[in-house]
Amino acid sequence: MKNSELSKIRASGVGYFINSIQTLFVGLLRIWTIPIVLMLSVSSGFTTYYGMSHFITPWIALIITVAIQSIIVICSLEIAGIHWRANKMRYFSVVCSLAIALTASVSFSYFQFYEISEQNTLHINRLNKVRTDIKNYIDQVLQIKAAVLKQQRADTEKASVEVSQAYFGTHAQIIDGYKKQVGEGPFWKHYNQIYQEKKQQQTRLEQDFSELDKDIQKLHISLNELDVAADTEVAYSAMLRNFQNVQLKINLLSGSVGQSLPEAPLLMTYKQFTADVQPSAAMWSEFSMFAFVCAAMVDFFTVLLSYRLEFTAPGPLTAEEENLVFECLRQFTEFRINKNDELEMVIEKTEMERARRYSDWSRMFAVGLLLSRGFLRKIDDKTVEFAPNLYPLIAEKMADKINRLKAETAIARKAETHE
Repeated sequence: MKNSELSKIRASGVGYFINSIQTLFVGLLRIWTIPIVLMLSVSSGFTTYYGMSHFITPWIALIITVAIQSIIVICSLEIAGIHWRANKMRYFSVVCSLAIALTASVSFSYFQFYEISEQNTLHINRLNKVRTDIKNYIDQVLQIKAAVLKQQRADTEKASVEVSQAYFGTHAQIIDGYKKQVGEGPFWKHYNQIYQEKKQQQTRLEQDFSELDKDIQKLHISLNELDVAADTEVAYSAMLRNFQNVQLKINLLSGSVGQSLPEAPLLMTYKQFTADVQPSAAMWSEFSMFAFVCAAMVDFFTVLLSYRLEFTAPGPLTAEEENLVFECLRQFTEFRINKNDELEMVIEKTEMERARRYSDWSRMFAVGLLLSRGFLRKIDDKTVEFAPNLYPLIAEKMADKINRLKAETAIARKAETHE
């Protein structure tokens, strides 16, 4: 630390030291803002390129991505330096360019964040689709199975009743001369043969459906293992194998039951089941607010930090600039405290200055310098207000002037005493 700074610290106390530390800290933050903006722009560019490369040639997507990110940063910097009242057309064109670039960046970045955020949801949806397709197919088969077994039992029961009626001679088909004759005659043998066939058919159907139930049970077990198995490929292959066994049994039963069974669903392959998300316009139909916010957040911070980087002062004033600013600001006469509790001053010439044709070029130059550096904030065409970082500069200059006046007064008093 230089001797002059040490003397200032001793003269001004802890306040000056704290202000110096604060100024250094703010300066470091402004410097650190630059790599942050670059990193945010690169990350946003990566997600934009990822989404865009699925629709156009990769090298063209890369060029467009660089252009989009450059426009975002450049327009954000320009907006901070443009006063819309001064040049509305330029301000409007820059805002439109920024809006178009942000729309393109967020839209294509959305696909990357959608893939990340919806990966688990997509897996669950695919698993649920497989389960739903198989469940609907099995439910239709089980309904037909229940109807077939019910009809078969009814036919067997009817045949059993007819056998009993034929044995006791009470069957409606027996002619009058043979009615009421009990015994196992030719008529009974005919109906007994029908009954035995129905009974065997029922037993065979029940056995076949019992085997089908076992295969269905295996299929449900393999479906449940899909979500918990360590090796998904093996589990999915086992599920497909069990489903094919069930489908084969159902196809074989189709001829036995004498009616067509429902058509089996076409399940996705393992590659389709585990495929990554492919960006498409359909993603907007299943809009994900979380993915959109993540995509917009990166570009929002890029714009915000770029704007603040240009809006705030790029660095401290030099000693010559500080003296120039202090002397020029002293030439303004109209000051007041505004609603923001900031010191506000009128930069327009007074009536007396106009009458005297006063040239205010030097002080207006100082105002322009402070506006461009962020030490002043423009309220309207006639007034500006002090930014917080201008107060310490003016206070230091005022303190130096007061000290010089005191020193000059002390010297004058000594001279008078000696005389």
